[in-house]
Amino acid sequence: MAAMKLHGNPMSPASMRVAAVLYEKELDFEFVTIDMRNSEHKKEPFLSLNPFGQVPAFEDGDLKLFESRAITKYIAHEYAEKGTQLIVTNDSKKMAIITVWLEVEAQQYDQAASKLLWELHFKPLFGIPTDPKVVEENESKLSSVLGIYEKRLSETKYLAGECFSFSPLNPISTT
Repeated sequence: MAAMKLHGNPMSPASMRVAAVLYEKELDFEFVTIDMRNSEHKKEPFLSLNPFGQVPAFEDGDLKLFESRAITKYIAHEYAEKGTQLIVTNDSKKMAIITVWLEVEAQQYDQAASKLLWELHFKPLFGIPTDPKVVEENESKLSSVLGIYEKRLSETKYLAGECFSFSPLNPISTT
């Protein structure tokens, strides 16, 4: 049995974000599927791992974490020498560029993409009507962000520079 456990759901982009980093780092882990349709994420024992009742949650020995971006940063730093090098620690300017694009992903890209995913994919799965105004508004926001990504990618191989890093998994990269 793996010492690391990722408690999540394969339909959750946040769970898959953490899984991608674990695979890039070539780490052995157990994926514990949380049945969100039956609200497992809103009940114990899951709430003891994530008191907000959201996937994912992560265990590495006695360490318990939640919030996918915090988990991915922990993995990238704790297991820096394993698998794909995903972080830059010896160059503050490169790290600042990575941080900028990580923030763009979290504050710009993910905000619009998550709302579109909910409206266009999950609402129909649950028989909830899609809100066309929310779709239109977030398509416009996402289009703007993707336009900025395209411009940046015309200048650099990855959003944050020329080398692969953990930021594309959020989905960005490093200089």
